[in-house]
Amino acid sequence: MNKTWSAWSYLWKSVDIRRMLLMTIGLLVIYRLAANVPTPGIDANALKQIQQQLAASGGNFFSFLDLLSGGTVSRFSLLSMGVYPYITAQIIIQLLVPIIPALQKQMDKDPKETRKLMEKWTIYLTVPMALDFGITADKILPSMTALLSMIAGTLFAIWLGELISEKGLKGQGLSLIIFAGIVARMPANLANIMADQNNRWIMLFLMIVIIVLTIFAIVYVQGGQRRVVVLYPGRMIGGKMSMAVKTTMPLNVNMAGMIPLIFASAILQFPAILSSYFIRNTNVSVAAFAQGVQSTFSSNSTIYWVLYFFMVVVFTFFYTDVLFSQQNYGEELKKAGAQVPGFTRGEPTQKYLTKVQRRITLPGALFLGLVAILPFVLSLFLKVIGIGSGATSAGLFLVSSSGLLIVVGVVRDIYLSLNSEVKEHTNGVVKLIR
Repeated sequence: MNKTWSAWSYLWKSVDIRRMLLMTIGLLVIYRLAANVPTPGIDANALKQIQQQLAASGGNFFSFLDLLSGGTVSRFSLLSMGVYPYITAQIIIQLLVPIIPALQKQMDKDPKETRKLMEKWTIYLTVPMALDFGITADKILPSMTALLSMIAGTLFAIWLGELISEKGLKGQGLSLIIFAGIVARMPANLANIMADQNNRWIMLFLMIVIIVLTIFAIVYVQGGQRRVVVLYPGRMIGGKMSMAVKTTMPLNVNMAGMIPLIFASAILQFPAILSSYFIRNTNVSVAAFAQGVQSTFSSNSTIYWVLYFFMVVVFTFFYTDVLFSQQNYGEELKKAGAQVPGFTRGEPTQKYLTKVQRRITLPGALFLGLVAILPFVLSLFLKVIGIGSGATSAGLFLVSSSGLLIVVGVVRDIYLSLNSEVKEHTNGVVKLIR
């Protein structure tokens, strides 16, 4: 116990780590304060009407955007777009690499410089992505002032994230920006559960059980790896040949993270948004067809959740393949003179590793699919036991299952980052206890 306390207390005793933590907390406080600044020129009544329309049509994608932005979309604050345009731009740039031969060739030749170029173009693409999102919401944006303010808010959020990555917790900036927004919604969701005087205690009990089980499953699956044996050749040291080094290369069960859920949610929401323009059509048949499409692709429909599950699984495989091909482990191992036993260096090794990665991606993809549809499963469960409805299922997680996936992932990354910092400052003598 004393050893555990000593390890964690070192986080505050170390001047460098303490400064890093205080900088991170300070920047997150600034972000949350800015998230409550309203966008100028917003019509509150029009905003309320649009939110009601989205709720009626089961606007799951906009709920997802609201999750990523920490509730700022529903309030249309200055940071209502959060860092979502940046994430979208990042995904687009990554997907362009295997499509454009010149980019793929450059990635194979010089991965480090290519990633710098990709990062630069991601920033360039963020502005038009933010502009597109704002134009989509044009019904409640009466002037360019509001639109430009929201774009500035997005860039401000990205800048804060970069500052956190540079001055605070290394490489955790954007993740912590999203994390802070999600966590900030927990007290309100807990208050909603406690407001139900008839079922508050059983709902609280279910919430604790479901959160614990879900966190355990997320940690178990997200930490899953397949370790591939790799041999590094011996080297000449002082005129003598050293022994070959045998090590392992970890391949993660889930490389795609949250991206498949964003993909699937955005695509499934598109038919509902498109059909909404034809619901009031004077042609009765067209209006009826549009109404049917909107009902089918709303989050109140069973068909929607079935499609959502399968699309998440498919996109998990697709995005993992894109990421894995960009890593080009076969070529990197060849450059280092390393070899996977039984396979020729280069392309044969890459094919073998791709096959292994696809095989272990299956449980990760199925898990992401289950996480995506868990609110629907819980809503059915609540109806069966007769204590709630689908609207209260998200409250059982305090942040929804997708949000919990992000929260657990970020907490895990923070732990690993802090553990690395402590070991670096103490030459490995002190490490955090799990």
